[in-house]
Amino acid sequence: MTARDLLLGEFATLPDLIAAHAQERGERTAVADEQRSMTYAALDRAMDRVAAALQRDGIGQGQAVAILAASSVEYAAVFLGAVRAGCVAAPLSPSATPEALAAMIADCGAPILFADADNAEALRHQSVTAGIVRLDLPAFEAWLAPPGSRPQPVAIRPQDGFNLLYSSGTTGVPKGIVQSHAMRWAHIGRNAASGFDEAVTMISTPLYSNTTLVSFLPTLGWGGTVVLMKKFDARRYLELAQAHRATHTMLVPVQYQRLMAVPDFDSFDLSSFRLKTSTSAPFSAALKAEVVRRWPGLLVEFYGMTEGGASTGLNASMFPDKLHTVGQPLPGHEIRLIDEDGREVPPGETGEVVGRSPAMMTGYHGRAEATREAEWHDSEGNRYIRHGDLGRFDADGFLILMDRKKDLIISGGFNIYPVDLEAVLREHPAVAECTVIGAPSEAWGETPVGFYVPHTGVGASAEEVREWTNARLGKTQRLSALYPIEELPRSAIGKVLKRELRERLKEIAA
Repeated sequence: MTARDLLLGEFATLPDLIAAHAQERGERTAVADEQRSMTYAALDRAMDRVAAALQRDGIGQGQAVAILAASSVEYAAVFLGAVRAGCVAAPLSPSATPEALAAMIADCGAPILFADADNAEALRHQSVTAGIVRLDLPAFEAWLAPPGSRPQPVAIRPQDGFNLLYSSGTTGVPKGIVQSHAMRWAHIGRNAASGFDEAVTMISTPLYSNTTLVSFLPTLGWGGTVVLMKKFDARRYLELAQAHRATHTMLVPVQYQRLMAVPDFDSFDLSSFRLKTSTSAPFSAALKAEVVRRWPGLLVEFYGMTEGGASTGLNASMFPDKLHTVGQPLPGHEIRLIDEDGREVPPGETGEVVGRSPAMMTGYHGRAEATREAEWHDSEGNRYIRHGDLGRFDADGFLILMDRKKDLIISGGFNIYPVDLEAVLREHPAVAECTVIGAPSEAWGETPVGFYVPHTGVGASAEEVREWTNARLGKTQRLSALYPIEELPRSAIGKVLKRELRERLKEIAA
């Protein structure tokens, strides 16, 4: 069956699509990093060798395969080869603490972990039950099944797990989000008109992020080329985009901000670009307008969440008067706005965003109660996912986000949960009470800032407490500032009033 036949069908797996592309456009580059590249034919063979080696090692269908590394061609081959074997790819964040990583590996039950040299070393003192395979050459090549190996075929159903992503976690058991083959098929299918079949897509966000996967997977599903960066650097990004004649990219807003700030940005030839997208963090109207003005190709902002629910899209190039919004629901996606009691709010009013679509998580791994808490059902029993944001629709049906219902902090496109940071901060003997909020940051969009009530009689400065806390947090979670406070502002029922603390931050900044 041809790739086009598969893409026009009701359901196909990504490994089958890649196999079809290998037959039809085998010499086209499928994935490249800054050291090497793989054609579709080579990627298909590498996936077979990975899948066959996993089966050789007794790793069965439905089991998790953990990956902890910087983006590379080998990373892509392991991720996709695991999926071909019917396993569930579990990419992990290298910025998490070693303790959190060990907890994630235990939570997903992965019998095997692929790690590059730096990350394998970071786990050296942790009790990790998974067998560790070094992803760097030649160790990886030695682990692979011999050239020409083929795995035993597996039957994959739409509801089977495709990947498992961890949203956060520095204490306790992190929360894993299970995404099915059906969900990923929906992501591929909804990009039918995006030109990914001839795309050269720049990927500068990590492969453990859903932000990345919603561009990475459709590009390969349609037969385009992916160019991976291990670490984002604005000037290097522009050099690679120009050299590869890039046509597509997904960037978080802070990356657009840094690219626009490159002094000679306008000297780079970016005329090949057809589509630029953004998601994961607030994207200011002024920055959207600047990108539209200075960078060729369409700019489309997506709003959604890793768990699924519903997504919106804003074609900023087409709707310059709607840049303060996140656009309209995508085809097949439905958004409702509800009040505190779970009832829909009248048109024009603000409510909590809940959504449903073909692209929804199966649930949180091993956490049925947390899954139920994330769901809302309408009067007909249809399942929606709570987005945790407050918003309202304008008269034209464009969604305006008002605030986050949850206190999620988004820094550089990464989700940071204050409760995780507060749990660590609270362990310091000088801290009696504490809370963490997000503060505006030119460099990161937002950054975590803490407030704490000092224990009397414990001689530690705020800076000492901050350094102690940051040493125990992941790189993206670290507090940018910590302030002692006599008393945390609370409501009548004892809830910390974080809005008052945000106002206090404004006074400190002034």
